[in-house]
Amino acid sequence: MLPQVASFPASSILAICRSSLMAKDTFLSWSTTANDNTDVAGVFIGEGCPPSNMNNSDRTIMAILRRDVDGKVVYAAKSGSYIALATDNNAVHRYTATATVTLTAAATLGANWHYTVVADGADVTIDPNGAETIDGAATLVVPNGYSAFIVCNGSAFFSDKVVSLLATKAGITAVGSFIDGLLLSNNSGSPNTQVDFAAGSVRSGSSFVSSAASFTKRVNGTWAVGTGNGGLDAGSVGANATYFAYALRKDSDLSFDVVLSTAATIGGVTTTLLTGYTIVKCIGVVLTDGSSLIRQFVMYPHDFYQWVTPIREATNVAISTTSALLAITVPNGAKAEAKIRLMFSSSATTNSALVHDPAKGVLIAGGNDSGGSVGTMQVASGFAVGGGDVWTNTSRQVRYVAGAGGSIWVWNDGFHFPCGRNA
Repeated sequence: MLPQVASFPASSILAICRSSLMAKDTFLSWSTTANDNTDVAGVFIGEGCPPSNMNNSDRTIMAILRRDVDGKVVYAAKSGSYIALATDNNAVHRYTATATVTLTAAATLGANWHYTVVADGADVTIDPNGAETIDGAATLVVPNGYSAFIVCNGSAFFSDKVVSLLATKAGITAVGSFIDGLLLSNNSGSPNTQVDFAAGSVRSGSSFVSSAASFTKRVNGTWAVGTGNGGLDAGSVGANATYFAYALRKDSDLSFDVVLSTAATIGGVTTTLLTGYTIVKCIGVVLTDGSSLIRQFVMYPHDFYQWVTPIREATNVAISTTSALLAITVPNGAKAEAKIRLMFSSSATTNSALVHDPAKGVLIAGGNDSGGSVGTMQVASGFAVGGGDVWTNTSRQVRYVAGAGGSIWVWNDGFHFPCGRNA
């Protein structure tokens, strides 16, 4: 006689099976081992399942394949931040505004989960879960107008490197050093403390960056990323100071920024605050007055700065046959070409005054010697006027001398500081 075997209702068996299952509700959650696939999105398909479950599982498989499998990309437009889920596998999401895409944990998404982000309106930040990384970094910024294909390996995320190759591409396909646009001006709302930079592009060697919109930096604040924020690389704003403006390129997303520094060369810029940025090129200069306020100026193409109000550099200053140096209001630490006007007075009616670049050495004023910048006196103790463009030394100085003792007056209308800007 055969031993009796206890029997259980089919419904009880199904209940027990279902309670031990983790629903396989995405394409990537299905196993490549056939025997491990005992449900489809919670529909039990193991041995002894009701016939109706096979019909239901077929319908569910069709739905999952339509949603998840390559070649059946699911598109959606997003206008704000979003959490990317397992069900977004193979999705293409177009973001039309500034957004942060938070990625679900890599272990949850699983190996081979992939997702495409299109930035079509503003920059989009990809932010993996917790301490997880994308391309080895904490975040990835997809600049407006670009896209990124993202794939998960089960523990981290990787992109197709298009964003990181943008800078390399620019370096390969273009050569030279130039500035196009990016003219400086006093900010209309806060002209004494803020400087505006017009839209434009700048290149130096293999480094290139551009800004599609105007940009503003404050001279009275420590550098912080973004328009309207502080611009100084170190220290606080000073009186009668020179601040060289350098275009920056953020390494992670190639975005534009500006830092202001008293350093006349890139090598002298304090980089403590600039981790993750490349200093591209000097694009201009800002000068402050005795009250540490930005001097009012108008900038023209070819790097010419005109003072809104001419600066009187010398008033009735003694001049003689012994040359001397005069400091004027131009950038400190670099040579500049000052546009000056002169007035000369002397009791000697046959002598002129000469103002020139100190690099020329000591010159002698007079018609039979090195000439003059102003005409000779026609009447004793009268006045002669003249002027011209004079290069300074790196200490903001010009040299002056006369053929006979007298006095000079000097006005400064502006200066040319060559950064390499196009017309």
